[in-house]
Amino acid sequence: MKYWVHAWWYDLLWYCATPLIAVYLLWRGRKQKEYRQHWGERWGFYAIKSDAPLIWVHAVSVGETQAAQPLVEALLAAYPNHRILLTHMTPTGRATGERLFGDRVLRCYLAYDYPCATARFFKHFQPVLGILLETEIWPNLLRQARQRGVPMALVNARLSEKSARKAHRWGSLMRTALRSLRLIAAQTPADAQRLQALGAAHVVVTGNLKFDVALDESLHQLGLQWRNAIDAGDRENTRQPRPVVLAASTREGEEALILEKLPALAADALLVLVPRHPQRFEEVAQFLHQQNIPFARRSQWQPGQAIAASVRVWLGDSMGEMPAYCTVCDAAFIGGSLLPLGGQNLIEACAVGKPVLIGPHTFNFAQASEQAITAGAARRVDDATMLMTLANRILQQPEKQEAMASAALAFSQQHRGATQRTMARLAGLLTGNSDAAAGKS
Repeated sequence: MKYWVHAWWYDLLWYCATPLIAVYLLWRGRKQKEYRQHWGERWGFYAIKSDAPLIWVHAVSVGETQAAQPLVEALLAAYPNHRILLTHMTPTGRATGERLFGDRVLRCYLAYDYPCATARFFKHFQPVLGILLETEIWPNLLRQARQRGVPMALVNARLSEKSARKAHRWGSLMRTALRSLRLIAAQTPADAQRLQALGAAHVVVTGNLKFDVALDESLHQLGLQWRNAIDAGDRENTRQPRPVVLAASTREGEEALILEKLPALAADALLVLVPRHPQRFEEVAQFLHQQNIPFARRSQWQPGQAIAASVRVWLGDSMGEMPAYCTVCDAAFIGGSLLPLGGQNLIEACAVGKPVLIGPHTFNFAQASEQAITAGAARRVDDATMLMTLANRILQQPEKQEAMASAALAFSQQHRGATQRTMARLAGLLTGNSDAAAGKS
């Protein structure tokens, strides 16, 4: 009885939220016109179809789509007679999917978790396998899959303690949803433990797919172009490379904290500031202008153009170029961690061999953060003041910078292999061998 009570309230909340969802999409559409497009897909109405058996992968936004890259590539190679459907919830995720895979996959938005919308999704596409990335546990979606006999997997799964406490409030609804999954491939033992405490079965630990993401050579080359542009600026005829510190994937409130302490950063250093969400690019630009901080925008940079030494901040107002930003820097601070927001992915910076700094709040990437610190690839800072102190120390001590860079590369390489382990489990679902998928003999 408890399940149906929770399910009734859950569905009621969705239906009551419908006007708010429409207003939200219109409001977001003011700055990103893509939010006003493909509305029908969000309620389960689709134009695209597949003429082959379909494997469906859901990656909600940019980070999940990038994490899915090695898995999608492996699926394309292993199952050439199937089509891959890649679904998203955000326009930036959809654009990232298009950039990574082009027309090799089908692409659309996943329907919101209304009973009727998810039913239309399954009726239209009829996938033979569904793969959800990281935290995408939707009760109605999983109920429809169970009723239609579609095997579902949650891969690269993670669950922070904070999210686990929220999930407990839904009790039997969440427990039933988790038990609908035929496979849960968790990033870490801690994630697996928290998922099992919520009632999940068929849980295995396969590692983090993000360690397997290959560096895009075109983005690496773009980063080298930026590096040349920075060093080409007139710096009193010095031939020494200009020090560069990256503040990556910063969230609301963090830019002000970092820029307040900017005078403490080495006088000749350039701060590359990359907000996580594109709708905030203009907001951060306005803040820099108000604070009279000399800055330039990546969106206005042209190949061959030097970045003047007078520029103190280079605003990274672009999407999908984080590997290039990581390539250009001497040290990288990973945002979302100065304030209690859970942190962002530090693996990209480690993968290109950069010393990493993280704030005190990394609960979304707890194990990866602690492992990177233990490996000597990362250091934790308490606040923006300590951030500038440690950044200066790295810039001024080449041996320390080199040691952290080497440790970052070793850390990244050591943890690869999640794609292969995940593919081995998924093969069991496609052949109908659930025991093999769950790692049973």
